Amino acid sequence: RWMKFEEKVEDGGERWSAPHVPALPLHSLFQLKMCLQKGTMLLDLDAPSFKEIIDKALSGQPEEAELQPELRERLAALLLRQPRHQPTKSPLQLLVELGLSPCRGRHTVPGHGEQLPHCECPAAASLSFQLRNQFKKKVPPGAEAAHVAVGEVEFLEKPFIAFIRLRRGVTLGSLAEIALPSRFLFILLGPRAKMKAYHEVGRAMATLLTDELFQRVARQAEDREELIAGMEAFLDELTVLPPGKWDPSTRIPPSSCLLSPHRRTTMHPSDRQSHGNGDMAAAGDRASLGHPHSRQELARTGRLFGGLLRDIRRKAPWYRSDFSDALHPQCLSAVLYIYLATVTNAITFGGMLGDETANMQGVLESFLGTAFAGSIFCLFSGQPLTILSSTGPVLLFERLLFSFSQDHSLDYLEFRLWIGLWVAFFGMVLVATEASHLVRYFTRFTEESFCALISLIFIYDSLKKMLSLADTFPINWQYHLDNITSYSCICNLRRLLDPILTCLTTSAPSSTPLHAICLSILASWHCPGTGLSRSQCLGRGGHLLGTSCQYVPDIALFSFLLFWGTFLSCTTLKRFRSSRYFPAGVRKLVSDFAIILAILASCAVDAALGLETPKLIVPSELKPTNPARGWIVFPFGANPWWVCLVSVVPAVLVTILIFMDQQITAVILNRREYKLQKGAGFHLDLLCVSLLMVVTSATGLPWYVSATVISLAHMESLRKESATSAPGEHPEFLGIREQRLTGLAVFVLTGVSVFMAPILKHIPMPVLYGVFLHMGVAALNSIQLTDRVRLLLMPAKHQPDLAYLRHVPLRRVHLFTIIQLLCLALLWVLKSTVAAIIFPVMV
Repeated sequence: RWMKFEEKVEDGGERWSAPHVPALPLHSLFQLKMCLQKGTMLLDLDAPSFKEIIDKALSGQPEEAELQPELRERLAALLLRQPRHQPTKSPLQLLVELGLSPCRGRHTVPGHGEQLPHCECPAAASLSFQLRNQFKKKVPPGAEAAHVAVGEVEFLEKPFIAFIRLRRGVTLGSLAEIALPSRFLFILLGPRAKMKAYHEVGRAMATLLTDELFQRVARQAEDREELIAGMEAFLDELTVLPPGKWDPSTRIPPSSCLLSPHRRTTMHPSDRQSHGNGDMAAAGDRASLGHPHSRQELARTGRLFGGLLRDIRRKAPWYRSDFSDALHPQCLSAVLYIYLATVTNAITFGGMLGDETANMQGVLESFLGTAFAGSIFCLFSGQPLTILSSTGPVLLFERLLFSFSQDHSLDYLEFRLWIGLWVAFFGMVLVATEASHLVRYFTRFTEESFCALISLIFIYDSLKKMLSLADTFPINWQYHLDNITSYSCICNLRRLLDPILTCLTTSAPSSTPLHAICLSILASWHCPGTGLSRSQCLGRGGHLLGTSCQYVPDIALFSFLLFWGTFLSCTTLKRFRSSRYFPAGVRKLVSDFAIILAILASCAVDAALGLETPKLIVPSELKPTNPARGWIVFPFGANPWWVCLVSVVPAVLVTILIFMDQQITAVILNRREYKLQKGAGFHLDLLCVSLLMVVTSATGLPWYVSATVISLAHMESLRKESATSAPGEHPEFLGIREQRLTGLAVFVLTGVSVFMAPILKHIPMPVLYGVFLHMGVAALNSIQLTDRVRLLLMPAKHQPDLAYLRHVPLRRVHLFTIIQLLCLALLWVLKSTVAAIIFPVMV
């Protein structure tokens, strides 16, 4: 059988072979062409049943090949016999049938070139069998069947050939393995001694009918000449493997990357012939190249707010579907995954903001700001798949601004409010003048450098956080099992007991009241170091004394095990979709929920062992981190009047920072390879970020901009692939599940996390750091720079067959990569200094 690729019944007759590319003898194609030229051809035949089709085929023979009435009846009876098909069974069915009596004996199915098991049971191709056949799940909607019947018949002296195309698809009973409307039939029956030739001609016909370009010709051909011309076009694309250079019995596995019919038709024949060694794919890639951002979204209108109005008109028709398209289980896994990443990011940046600004902005402000800004952005932005977050440059600017305010006795939050208002004004000016059209000049070099830098920061920060655990929970390197008897830790209260002992020795005899008071105080204290826990000892003013007081058992080691275990689990489960194990539905479900399964498994291991690993700490009260501030920042009163004018200078710098950070991320998320259908909204996104600056500045909440790595992880978690794929065919990437509900749910959950602190406190921080590492590595692997860096370390003979290596000299590829790596190293050095605030401009 054929569905994209060929499958054969194995010699045991129990199962179908693995799908493979059909390897045809060249002579069989020439024989097929001769059959089409000389045989019966019925195009657009109206026949409701298989019997009527056979009758018309037998009666429509040319005069020189017309059969005698007796032979015609015998041939019709032979073709109308009940066919038998090799059933497609699940492993469970095979196990159940293992104990049953096996089918014995073999026979040749009349009219077919394959030998199938023969059982004394009813025919397997009954209509009830068709309904139960699991193979139908692999058939895409709207598919039609074609039947090829070849074989040798003892009563024929010359071949009977017929090619039939029905005017409309007709279900021909149990002729097909599954119930499908049939459109084409090809029959080749001839005298004995030529079975091998008949079989190869039938394989050639089946291969032609599975070719998409020939299918179009076969459906539209009006006569025999047009059909043969379609076959000649197929022969023009043929690639011949020389004998002796390969084993014909080898089954060629299907390729993961195939030329689309459109590329095959747009390629000029001379181009196809000039490329050696299978270079047609590269030629097709080159023909389809174009600037990735030359789209309508970035074209100037020449009117004030013209780009913004066009974004709104483009996105408005999709607004209702932005919510209905989220009704899919995959969106649930995306919400849980991105929620945990967002919460961890909010805690990290909130803690750093609190340290840099004397808690004027802390973890609680980070939670509330993330929830509010993210929710508003998801509801009204042009690209709701974007995840907003605080970024490194913004954090550095906050630190410099707070330090400047302290040195010049200015109120930090009021100064920051005026900067935010100016930034919002400048952002509106950029939206009005359609400044986002400059995005079209961002090259792949810029996008990859920015994405690589942000990904490396994620990887570096996750590793840095884990290494800091070795300081918080030190490893006792001096521990030796042989010296266990010398290890101890006691609570030393001597400095508290010394005054009491002095009282007893220097006071009057034991009968005096002072002596009795000293004895009662001494009696209230336990013996030094006995029965007191560490917290009790420190609470009573004592101190720990001993060789093992600083020993923390296994916390650092186990935290690293959780960290790497989570990372490897996320990576492995995410790739489970392409595994060979379990049915496709199970693989897809595990891959969609890979991150959540990895987190749950790591949390379960941590809970089972009961070690005191560092846990996620979430604020539990809705009040400002710094009691000296309120929830509303007033523009006047604390600073001189001229501060509102001076704020223009830092506001210009922040505007450039936010514009570059936001738009580079937007360009990366709206790449053509993601196959987004609802369009982008560069102007609308910038408007939303600018207006949010007003609210967050007036309430003293952090400033937010698009987070590259988390946004990429959000999109990757919403990848759509074809639900049905032919055996051997890889699932087709259909695009991203574009909607607003997952992002909105993530930010709403972030806001209510304050009330979920009793649940979230059980999640170990090393587990979340492992998720961060996975996000950084996944984003880094999604760019071409990573592939080109690998090429630097590979000998030429082991390098993969990449399209750009066919057209660009290798030394120029290496030169381009080295320049990009040097620029990336410069950016890394820059971001580690005070000048990090201008690094988006440097990109």
